[in-house]
Amino acid sequence: MSGDVTSGEQPTSRAARRAAEQAEASRRSRTKASKAQLPPVPSIPRAPRRADASGRVPAAGSASSVATTFANAAARAASGAASATKRVSDAGGATRRHARVFATILVVPAIVGTVGLPAYALVPGGAGFATSDKFSLSRSQAQDVEVSGLASAAAVASDQYDVTTKADIDKAAAEAAANERSAWAASIANNPGAYYTPAQQAAGDDYPWWNETPDDYGGGLSPLRYYYRECVDFVAWRMNRDAGVTSAPWRWDWSNLASGSAWAWADEWVSRGRQTSSEPVVGAVAWFPYNHVAYVQSVNGDGTVTIEEYNQQSDHSYHVRTIDAGSALYLYPPT
Repeated sequence: MSGDVTSGEQPTSRAARRAAEQAEASRRSRTKASKAQLPPVPSIPRAPRRADASGRVPAAGSASSVATTFANAAARAASGAASATKRVSDAGGATRRHARVFATILVVPAIVGTVGLPAYALVPGGAGFATSDKFSLSRSQAQDVEVSGLASAAAVASDQYDVTTKADIDKAAAEAAANERSAWAASIANNPGAYYTPAQQAAGDDYPWWNETPDDYGGGLSPLRYYYRECVDFVAWRMNRDAGVTSAPWRWDWSNLASGSAWAWADEWVSRGRQTSSEPVVGAVAWFPYNHVAYVQSVNGDGTVTIEEYNQQSDHSYHVRTIDAGSALYLYPPT
C-alpha cells in the first residue's frame, strides 16, 4: 500500500524525532526528581509594580523589579531599626533626665541645710537661745518635783591633797638622819665594847689622838700615817714612845715599821730581819691571826700576858686585858 511505502530518509527523521522526544522526557524526569529533593524556596513578596522615570511599568519577572523589591524591603527594615533605636534612646534619655532632676531636688536643700543653717540659725543671743515663757508641765508631760529644804543643809564633801615639794623631802630626810644619829649616839655613849667618843682619856691610855674621828666615820690619817684609833696606830705610837720619840720627826711610822694591815705584820717583821717568838716580852707586839695587834704591858708568872690595845672590839677605844701567853705570836721591838 502506498501508506506503507516510505523513502529511505523518512525512517531516519522519525527515529530522530523519537530519540529527541525520549531525551526531552528523560531530562524532564531528572529535573522533577532534583526539584523533589531540594527544600522549598520561599516566595519573595512582590511589591506593586511602579512606573519608572520613563513611565513604563517593568515586567513582573524582570531583574529590575526584583532588585527594586529587595531595596525597598531593606530600606523599610533600616527605617524600623532606626525608629526602634531612637525610641530606646529617647526612653533612656528621659530616664536619665528624671534621675538628674530628682537628685537635684534632694542635694540642693541638703547643701543649704548643712552650710547655711549652722551659720545663721543658731546665733548666740538670737531667738533660738531665748527662754520660753510658755512652758507647760502638762504639755511636756514632766513631773513637778518638790525638794525638801533639808537637802540644802547637806554637807558637801570635797577631796583635798597636799603637794610635797623637793624642799619638804630634803628637810624630812635631814631630820630623819639627825634623829638617827642622836639615837645611835645615845645608845652607845660611854658603852664599853662599842664605838663612842669618850668624854675623857681612859686611865693608862697615853695615845695622843684618843678623841680623833676614826676612818669609819670620815676621819683621816694620824701623823704616823695609820688611821686614827686603829690597833696598828696605837702600837706604832708605843714603839715610838719606847724609843723616846713622842713628836715629829717620828722614829717609826707606816713607811718603816709595817703596813696598814695588821694581818701582814708577822710576815713583814720576818722580811725586815726582825725577831719573832712564842715567848712574850714586855714592849713586844702581840700578833693575832685574826688581823689584830696589841702592845705587851706585862708578862705574868701564871703564864698569862697583860696587853693594851685599841679597837679590839671594833669600837676604836682603849682596852686592857689579860690573855694566855700561848694565844699570840710576839714580834720583838725593832732596833
